[in-house]
Amino acid sequence: MPALSLCHRMTAYMEWADDVMLSAAERLPQNAVSAPRDALFKSIAGTFDHTLVVGEIFQAHLEGRSHGHDARHRASVLDFPQVATRLRAMNSYYVRCARDWTTSDLAETIEFTFVGGGQGAMTREDILLHLVNHATYHRGFVSTLLYPLKAKTAASDLTVFLRDVWPEMVVELRADASS
Repeated sequence: MPALSLCHRMTAYMEWADDVMLSAAERLPQNAVSAPRDALFKSIAGTFDHTLVVGEIFQAHLEGRSHGHDARHRASVLDFPQVATRLRAMNSYYVRCARDWTTSDLAETIEFTFVGGGQGAMTREDILLHLVNHATYHRGFVSTLLYPLKAKTAASDLTVFLRDVWPEMVVELRADASS
């Protein structure tokens, strides 16, 4: 069982770090989170929504179904509370996958078509690690967008997670496994 695998640890980090940043954004007025900014995805909400869309696309690939997206972003960004709720649920889904999939499951290659065209093939493990990396990249954008708003946010670094959060998760996982 890969419950303490690198994929599980990293998806748990993604879930925790996204929650740190989502919580900081939730403390701001809704109009500040949705306000147009000079940024790739136009707003804090838009950046988080892009991360969610990519998660939805890869979830569909993993489940062997159509995702319904024709781009890596929506034409109209969801309201931030909906984005936050759905992104948290998506992250939990990926943590469960990483925790529950066997080593063989993680090594399975998933074939898919990229939204922009072209064929793709990645292992489940590669998909999970891509999603972790992708979310980290866009949390950097969100951090930059939050800074001028004087938003209070905690550190969301991997080192902080490994020091403060992961050890307790390991204890809980081991306790659950032994009961």
